[in-house]
Amino acid sequence: MWTHGPWQGRYLPHPLAPRERLRAYATWCNAVEGNTTFYATPSRATVETWAEQTPADFRFVLKLPKTITHERALGDVDVPLKAFLTAVEPLAERSHTLWIQLPPSFSPEHLGTLASFLRRLPREHRYAIEVRHRAFFENARAVQWLERVLGGIGAEWITFDTTVLFATPPRSEAEQEAWAKKPRMPRRLHALTANPVVRYIGRDDAEQTAEGWHPWADTVVGWLREGRSPTVFIHTPDNADALALARRFHDDVRARVPQVEPLTEPIPAEPPTLF
Repeated sequence: MWTHGPWQGRYLPHPLAPRERLRAYATWCNAVEGNTTFYATPSRATVETWAEQTPADFRFVLKLPKTITHERALGDVDVPLKAFLTAVEPLAERSHTLWIQLPPSFSPEHLGTLASFLRRLPREHRYAIEVRHRAFFENARAVQWLERVLGGIGAEWITFDTTVLFATPPRSEAEQEAWAKKPRMPRRLHALTANPVVRYIGRDDAEQTAEGWHPWADTVVGWLREGRSPTVFIHTPDNADALALARRFHDDVRARVPQVEPLTEPIPAEPPTLF
């Protein structure tokens, strides 16, 4: 995400060498979704540059490659899994959570496979699962089974909330595309661990997005007061204002929980002028 085109020159300095863009992004937000790792395992040298560009407390939530989760359906994955885990080693504690996104075809009948896969994972990492099959949101027994499997290794259940996106018909090209591609996922305001992960997608209208995140602000405030450490990602269909919106969400929460650390001052997109 730190190379997102609309941010260059608006939020992030431009031109800026690709190897410096993450450093600039990290002055805006203290966490990032590693979605590119879904398509290919990065080289260890690339991951080393990620570590060099970010402070020690920066959070990467990295998605496991689709070879593991979608193509091989969690079976016969020792080789690609080892390659991925080896590649991300340079991040050390920055590798906050490894994100296991499962396809819509992954249903409750596959929970045995998931349980077997999770038991084989090294315990030095934190894991979070994202499911998209409707049964996990509509069938109480399926919910109980999944939570029992995740509880076996202390894994989290990632929430991907698209309720605001689908609340009213799309009004922009980006929203139309999101309607075609994003799953219709309900809002699930529940954490299993001390480190919940939330993925919220609103609308291209900033105020509509901010209005829609009120339930999440309330929930995150509650989690913080319970001693949890949530990671929240704010998206819109075009993501043009996502950086500013993420900081706005952080400010909303911090206004109610002042103990939350302030974000760093972002580097300016343009150099200062004399006039």
